[in-house]
Amino acid sequence: MPKAVRFEEYGGIDVLRVVEVDRPVPGPGQVLVKMRAAGINPGEAAIREGRMHERWPATFPSGQGSDLAGVVEELGDGVEEFAVGDEVIGFTHQRASHAELVVTDAAKLTHRPRNVPWEAAGALFVAGTTAYAAVRAVSPARGDTLVVSAAAGGVGSIVVQLAVGAGAKVIGLAGAPNHQWLAAHGVTPVRYGDGVADRVRAAADGRVDAFIDAFGGGYVDIAIDLGVRPDRINTIIDWAAAKEHGTKTDGTATAASADVLAELAGLISDGRLEIPIARVYPLDQVRDAYRELERRHARGKIVLVP
Repeated sequence: MPKAVRFEEYGGIDVLRVVEVDRPVPGPGQVLVKMRAAGINPGEAAIREGRMHERWPATFPSGQGSDLAGVVEELGDGVEEFAVGDEVIGFTHQRASHAELVVTDAAKLTHRPRNVPWEAAGALFVAGTTAYAAVRAVSPARGDTLVVSAAAGGVGSIVVQLAVGAGAKVIGLAGAPNHQWLAAHGVTPVRYGDGVADRVRAAADGRVDAFIDAFGGGYVDIAIDLGVRPDRINTIIDWAAAKEHGTKTDGTATAASADVLAELAGLISDGRLEIPIARVYPLDQVRDAYRELERRHARGKIVLVP
């Protein structure tokens, strides 16, 4: 029997189990995918802990995971755009991708370019579409200066590359161990922590046009203090500050489509986008994977494999 991650109640990492489940069966318009890689994300930890109950309540027993990449195992009725054996990148909204076998709608899949690594493909959906939406929300253009918090994290590392590709000057807030990676990708690295606003002003020559907050913890307030207009600030985590200041909160929900996945995969295939992989864990070590994620110091994505 195939294995899948499950939890029976809200709680910490210890509520996660890897258990045997019935083999999923694809319905009309659906595809059964044999998972090769699936990214993990902070939002999944928040849901599992119950912190998102009002927004996204869990029903128990709950599965977990949205990102996926794998090989088509079986087709439901009416699916013509894929064949058994096709390699695909996709997503599910059913909290089900942290599993050996995943059913999802054919409309949520795109073909995997051969030169896109499995780990990058499996980590692409949440971080990639969130980054895509955040960059689109603040519209960085040639000559603009954009600041990004958590610039070397799962979302931030993609944001900075997309913004550099758009021609913006990008200032990335990150710890010193990530400065070399940021600089190699055309980003001006700035250390976070006390005095960060002054360091940003110096790096930006006094003018900041846009700000993307991928960390929370007061960065929206800092963006406002730096003189950034609220309509050019986007946070993917600090909804209270966004409500207070009238900033944007665009993320995965505004860019969740197979077309966006295909566009991002094309950038990876062309060598114009890198998905940094912090570490790969076997599915059975899902607790260890989330333990590392929740330290919030990983560069790029953490990925599960069967």
